[in-house]
Amino acid sequence: SRKILERNPEKLVLYDNSEFGLYKLEQELVQEEGSKTEVIVLLGSILNPGHLLNVINSFNVEKVFHAAAYKHVPLVEQNIIEGVRNNVVGTWQVANAVAESNASELVMISSDKAVRPTNVMGATKRLAELIIQGFADQAREKATGNKFSMVRFGNVLRSSGSVVPLFESQIMKGGPVTVTHPETTRYFMTCGEASELVIQACAMSVGGEIFVLDMGEPVLIKELAEKMIHLHGRIVGPTTDSVDKDLVVNIHYIGLRPGEKLYEELLIGANVSETGNPMIMRAEEEMLAWDDLKLILDGLKEAVYSGDQFKLRQLLIKAVPSFKPQSDITDILYEA
Repeated sequence: SRKILERNPEKLVLYDNSEFGLYKLEQELVQEEGSKTEVIVLLGSILNPGHLLNVINSFNVEKVFHAAAYKHVPLVEQNIIEGVRNNVVGTWQVANAVAESNASELVMISSDKAVRPTNVMGATKRLAELIIQGFADQAREKATGNKFSMVRFGNVLRSSGSVVPLFESQIMKGGPVTVTHPETTRYFMTCGEASELVIQACAMSVGGEIFVLDMGEPVLIKELAEKMIHLHGRIVGPTTDSVDKDLVVNIHYIGLRPGEKLYEELLIGANVSETGNPMIMRAEEEMLAWDDLKLILDGLKEAVYSGDQFKLRQLLIKAVPSFKPQSDITDILYEA
């Protein structure tokens, strides 16, 4: 939102189901000096498509940035129904609303976890990509002029669910800092970098692209934890008796949780081309015919509302053949 405000649009509509999140964001944005943009704050859910369509048309929205998704891997693994409902059915309804409205463009924020997923969250994000690809294909066939595209990248530092605030909190309490595995790596980018590149990718879009951001080299989470401990003036334990114990912070390895990978990837295939920005790549990847995808989506929607976690997993595997679950279903309600 801050990056969009820098471009001085006439209006910026903030649409979210988090009352506290909206309040905080509004308080921050109204303090932006010199902005002539009208900031409109609306409570709403992407699972209420009629309301969303009404919002887009009422405020003459031209571009929609869709970032509404559950993205915490273990939580989605334990709450399959809501994960699929929000990430898949929600994306379908956002795309429908844009297609039926006067908006000209939809950009969906995707995740590196969509590549060869081992967890439900990643599978839902890949299926969301397939939905956007399907809508882009239909827009081309019908020559509607609407553009649908995706931007895929890894972890954003200090975003909700990021390890950085967690590590900081653990260090301030004297530790231990919890790391899943000594060889776990992740891609990282700052929020400002990612947001700027998303907007630039949007400007390049002709419809149907999967833009992939260059995240640089992956970071060892163990090394990130060690650097953060040092930056807080502490010492990584265990250490000798001569060191002040209040300065020592230990790292504990807790093991990979269900669905978690040692490392993430950004590309599914090798069909990648450059763009005008060296930080943004354009990937050409397989997609499903819309009629086939629609059958799966109808089945998923039915399984969501009947509460059938087993069927949901089977349909996710059918839609995303690269989805290889690492464990049995660990949904809390399913186990109960």
